[in-house]
Amino acid sequence: MTLEPGQSPASTPDPATPDALRRALNKLDQDEKKALATEAFNLGQSAFERGRYRRAIAHFQTARTLTNPIGARGGEIQLWLVNAYIATGEQAEGLVLCRKLVVHPDLETSRQSKRLLYILEAPELELKPEWVTQIPDLADLDDDQTRRYAQTPKRQRRPKPKPEPEPLDLSQVNTADNQFVWITLIGILLTLGGLVWFS
Repeated sequence: MTLEPGQSPASTPDPATPDALRRALNKLDQDEKKALATEAFNLGQSAFERGRYRRAIAHFQTARTLTNPIGARGGEIQLWLVNAYIATGEQAEGLVLCRKLVVHPDLETSRQSKRLLYILEAPELELKPEWVTQIPDLADLDDDQTRRYAQTPKRQRRPKPKPEPEPLDLSQVNTADNQFVWITLIGILLTLGGLVWFS
């Protein structure tokens, strides 16, 4: 059974009156109330996430009537209801409900509502003109369909050839044997011999 916005959880002659709604709710057992509340809450979340805030408010209000308002689940539903009120522009109703939730018995609901209330009651910041980027008004442009603007393709750059190294003139290189290689080899052999001897 799915609930539509404004539909009562049970068939009653006049669901608009609170007494008729209470009588209809009293006829339901706890499991039915819990199932209907969960379904209404899920429908409300889905509608909220799709931007259908009025429909979400109706579902959250239905879920709130079916749950214990001072329980953790009731607090969560009411927080979603505050967000839906704010999203529809009903700031006053959202603020009133959020202020009530600040003293909610569930600690997590109370903590989240304090944070939300802090954000909602924060003063609006003054924007300086240099902080804002002005977007030009494009309404005055001609609607000329024949004129098309296209990006001109960029010319591909030819890679620069790498400069060739200058050839070495071997006549200027000192190729005389200066005994450096032999001195280095003798030093390496002495080091290795010392390591073998002392180990």
